[in-house]
Amino acid sequence: MPFNYSFSHITPLVEELASLCVENNNIDTELYSKYDVKRGLRDVNGKGVLTGLTEISEIISSKNIDGKSIPCEGELYYRGVNINDLVGGFVKDKRFGFEEATYLLLFGKLPDKKQLTDFSGLISDFRKLPTTFVRDIMMKSPSNDIMNSLARGVLTLYAYDDAPNDISIPNVLRQCIELIALFPLLAVYGYQAKSYYLDKESLFIHQPKPELSTAENILHLLRPDSEYTELEAKILDLALVLHAEHGGGNNSTFTTHVVTSSGTDTYSAIAAALGSLKGPKHGGANIKVVQMFDDIKANVSDWNDDDMIKDYLLKLLHKEAFDKAGLIYGMGHAVYSISDPRANLFKQFVEKLSVEKHKEKEYGLYSSVERIAKEVIAQERRIYKGVSANIDFYSGFVYNMLNLPLELYTPLFAIARISGWSAHRIEELINCGKIIRPAYMGVQAHVDYVPLSER
Repeated sequence: MPFNYSFSHITPLVEELASLCVENNNIDTELYSKYDVKRGLRDVNGKGVLTGLTEISEIISSKNIDGKSIPCEGELYYRGVNINDLVGGFVKDKRFGFEEATYLLLFGKLPDKKQLTDFSGLISDFRKLPTTFVRDIMMKSPSNDIMNSLARGVLTLYAYDDAPNDISIPNVLRQCIELIALFPLLAVYGYQAKSYYLDKESLFIHQPKPELSTAENILHLLRPDSEYTELEAKILDLALVLHAEHGGGNNSTFTTHVVTSSGTDTYSAIAAALGSLKGPKHGGANIKVVQMFDDIKANVSDWNDDDMIKDYLLKLLHKEAFDKAGLIYGMGHAVYSISDPRANLFKQFVEKLSVEKHKEKEYGLYSSVERIAKEVIAQERRIYKGVSANIDFYSGFVYNMLNLPLELYTPLFAIARISGWSAHRIEELINCGKIIRPAYMGVQAHVDYVPLSER
């Protein structure tokens, strides 16, 4: 069983040293303005600093009209293909889309039928963990956090690779496709180990089925009876497609570029991206949305009363409700303003799933909160560029309707985003030459060294 560290390790000496850390690491905030520091690599208007070029995806949230940047309906392109058209294509054909989206991101073009069949078969062939890996690695050291379990699994796979440090494109591509195939197993088996050893629940370990899509295999591996409806699998597949990629500037993808530029191995680069995605400011937002709605349901007695909903949302913004952070989770985005195209696509299918799951009232509540929150935020925060629901607003609700455990919400994000990370790693290796190293200015005053005997 894992060793559990406790707060008893925070001794008075550690507390004292922590106070010293805080005391000697506070930088005067005025210095950031003085030296024109782009904190968070964003300018004073919140626009990202241009640090690279990519052909993998493009996000459009504003258009230049008469020399002015005007917010517009959000657009997202994978390799130049509008996400609406990509989704519309596989939905019309009544097939799964994640494998097609992954092919597009990796290779820069849409596959024909044979290419898609061959690629899907390759992923299925790679969806096999090394012999005894589940028993010896995953079961013997379960973790409460599946993102940590996932990262440990990725780093351990390094030891099973005959050429782990070879960063030639064919070898990196092979490694990336293997990780794309194995992420569902690492995440779900990590959850099953945690559920059995730490939560004292029953243990279910199913083998993946080669004929199933990635989305179908996730539900097959996770559920004790391996049963799922077509709509459940299709909407989970859509979630994977919409989360697969989102530009080079998001925290985890930029991490992939930064770490890849050092010349390190694939496993280390992807583990670093996982560490970034685990952060609640990045990959954990949909969990906050679900928890926030649980609090709304507990405190708003009439879900059809707009005034009651508005009063609660005002309390959220005034730091008087839920976690008192002053945020309405799932509303607003660092790039999009008028609309998040991923949320718009997702919403079309969320209502269908809510009917199948008899959750129409909950869907109505989500729709009302989305509508009223736009007005409340614009009024209270004086945001005139517009604010809209982002994909996290509905993804948590979908996962909840699919009866997926909360512990897998962020790992599901990783299962999708490994496709984008892989594409960006390969792009960085092909086009790089310099290690990514931004500048930091030292602002500590110089002091004289004092001999130990005189301190």
